[in-house]
Amino acid sequence: MPERLLLRGGRLIDPGQNLDKKGDLLIENGTISAVGAVDPAGFDGEVLDLKGKVVSPGWIDMHVHLREPGREDQETIESGSLAAANGGFTAVCCMPNTNPAIDSQEIIQYIVDRSRSSLVAVHPIGALTKRREGKELTEMLDLVEQGAVAVSDDHTPVHSAEVMRHALEYARMVNIPVIAFEEDTSMTRNAYMNEGFVSTCLGLRGIPRVAEETMIARDIALAEYTGGHLHVAHISTRKAVELVRAAKAQGVMVTAEVAPHHFTLTDDAVRSFDTNTKVKPPLRTEDDRLALLEGLKDGTIDVIASDHSPFAWEEKSTEFIYAPFGIIGLESSLGLALSALRDTMPLADIIAKFTINPYRILRLEAPQIAEGQAANLTVFDPEARWQPEADKLLSKCSNTPFLGRTLSGKPELVIHRGKMFKSVL
Repeated sequence: MPERLLLRGGRLIDPGQNLDKKGDLLIENGTISAVGAVDPAGFDGEVLDLKGKVVSPGWIDMHVHLREPGREDQETIESGSLAAANGGFTAVCCMPNTNPAIDSQEIIQYIVDRSRSSLVAVHPIGALTKRREGKELTEMLDLVEQGAVAVSDDHTPVHSAEVMRHALEYARMVNIPVIAFEEDTSMTRNAYMNEGFVSTCLGLRGIPRVAEETMIARDIALAEYTGGHLHVAHISTRKAVELVRAAKAQGVMVTAEVAPHHFTLTDDAVRSFDTNTKVKPPLRTEDDRLALLEGLKDGTIDVIASDHSPFAWEEKSTEFIYAPFGIIGLESSLGLALSALRDTMPLADIIAKFTINPYRILRLEAPQIAEGQAANLTVFDPEARWQPEADKLLSKCSNTPFLGRTLSGKPELVIHRGKMFKSVL
């Protein structure tokens, strides 16, 4: 990035400061030195014309699977960080279902060291239990001191209420959230999609909504009892949204996230047996999808997070029942969110789901558009129409059902840590 950079004529939106105005940004040596009208006369640095573009604080995706260590054939910290920057993110949180799991200071330090020079900040999420086995809690204080921002046994539900209770208590002591993958697996064994009319038509065993909802209800009760912070990962059903909404109204410390594919697609997409529609939680019904949109609009759902889950072509190119659950999302999240929400939510509220809200949940200092602040910015074109193409994705994998789908809203560039990356999407 040039030492002096002038971003001219963009719409500056910072939900954390209630900032929404057209103006310029002057960045010198990686720091914002002026906000507002900047006279370009005699300016000897690089000028970027951002008329029609939006400049916001850098976006964070708090639910990403980077696969390293253990499955570097699917993704690495380097490739995942490039995909994040390409999609408009300056920070990600990596989930602990690696091999070995992120359950020790050594693994966290490895991740921190591997990402130190990247434009994209990588925040590790530590395992909630040792080896993610759901039995013995990890040393959360040690994990936090090394850099963990939350704990989770993601993709492995914590079935023991006693373990979850103590996890919430311990996490409260070290001031981090517990991110819960909510599924009662006794109801979902050998099940492949949402349980309902479509699963019956296709002859596939379904994953019932109640498998998610009963676990959320249990964990809300435990959060209320312990005073711990429960964060519900990738919420997917109407009843689940209602449970979180009611808990918030009662003052329970609970927050929630939703993945773009859950508020964009329904289980009708599975009719083609495209393995890139096989996700967990599964794609639900239109009624559930609409409830997720309602939850985003009224604030019940705090965060949009991709649940970026890369799998190689060979793994997904098999019969539906044998394919793994998961799709990539870092490079399509921005476009999917703006396409689905732009007509019904203020742009600042959408941006908040990617910026101030997740930063607050994770107790991290949120980037700001203000003089003297380090430049940590996401620039996007809210009106650009584009289609994701496999050869323009920087993730190692292209397992997504959104290739060729027209999206409205495209990432342009990100600035962070004194570096600039222009999206190639």
